[in-house]
Amino acid sequence: MLKKSLPLLIIAALTALFFLSGWHEYLSFEQLREHRLELNAWVAEQPILAALAFIMAYIIVVAFSLPGGTIMTLTGGFLFGAVWGGLYTVVGATLGATIIFLIAKTSLGDALLAKAGKSIQSMKAGFNENALSYMFVLRLVPLFPFFIVNLAPAFLGVPLRTYVIATFFGIMPATFVFSLAGSGLGKVFEQGGAFSIAGILTPEMLGALLGLGLLSLIPVFYKKLKGNGGAA
Repeated sequence: MLKKSLPLLIIAALTALFFLSGWHEYLSFEQLREHRLELNAWVAEQPILAALAFIMAYIIVVAFSLPGGTIMTLTGGFLFGAVWGGLYTVVGATLGATIIFLIAKTSLGDALLAKAGKSIQSMKAGFNENALSYMFVLRLVPLFPFFIVNLAPAFLGVPLRTYVIATFFGIMPATFVFSLAGSGLGKVFEQGGAFSIAGILTPEMLGALLGLGLLSLIPVFYKKLKGNGGAA
């Protein structure tokens, strides 16, 4: 019983810490601009604590499917730099997604399945064909909402190891692009300029992510071609 409820206990504890620490107040560009000096000073004085707090906050945002994931990723780049900010984001997002995956395996899974709707069934064939490659594609290219992609594998029999590996590496490209953009927020704030998320999602970036997604499908195509050749 305790084992099944462990993910819920983890979320409850992280949520309490998240709101007690006041991180929820900074999930906007306006708040980040206003408190940037305080946040930068805190990160400089307590780098380990700040990193752990950021990862914790990201876990909660993903686990509860709260709005603000993009802002959090940009904030990570702003506070910790493109590389470390991106890495902390990948760790937090992967852990948060894993918690959802584990919760979907509990008695709460039925409620989550109902919330996910019919989108899960449309993914069934892809996961049956090659779970790792398909999961990697779904992480690289936003074909479905992040919340749905977090849940679907749990209901379609994807192993936890496959889920974690594909999530960790699949979200890296987009994460580091946003983290790199976030690392330049300081100059934008100093100059009083406006920051646009749409400016990051250029056709070139989307095309690159789509290309990576297609590359990860090569094993699936190869398997189909080999199967057709064998049948002939």
